[in-house]
Amino acid sequence: MTILNQMPVVQAEMLIRRPVQEVFEAFVDPAITTKFWFTKSSGRLEAGKHVRWDWEMYGVSDNVYVKEIEPNKRILIESMDGTAVEWIFTSRADDETFVTIKNSGFAGNGDEIVRQAIDSMGGYTMVLCGLKAFLEHNMILNLVADKAPDAHV
Repeated sequence: MTILNQMPVVQAEMLIRRPVQEVFEAFVDPAITTKFWFTKSSGRLEAGKHVRWDWEMYGVSDNVYVKEIEPNKRILIESMDGTAVEWIFTSRADDETFVTIKNSGFAGNGDEIVRQAIDSMGGYTMVLCGLKAFLEHNMILNLVADKAPDAHV
């Protein structure tokens, strides 16, 4: 068993060459988010709202609570497993947005926490790559579905 001196906070970041309003909207509007991340959502992200996200190809879902939204600046959610995810949107120019995603609150023993943090880092990096391809080049890469094709249900 691994003993941790400090709880990990995963951070994934990416420059997206699109205006901040467009990048922010890609995460709050499930009609856009389903093009690069999950396959189905119960609704748009709004502060104080519970939303369900589905990855139908894997038969899994997550229920999240939207704690805070600052339009074009920040989104903070809490997942059913107790983890928190924060998106920070920083406008760099009229057509550039730097997105930072932080995930924290992993639970379990040291080994489980490390596994969750590594999975989260890879997952959110993949989400940002998919977002970049979609918004900058109008390409749907199917990264999430193709990550584990043998796990499809």
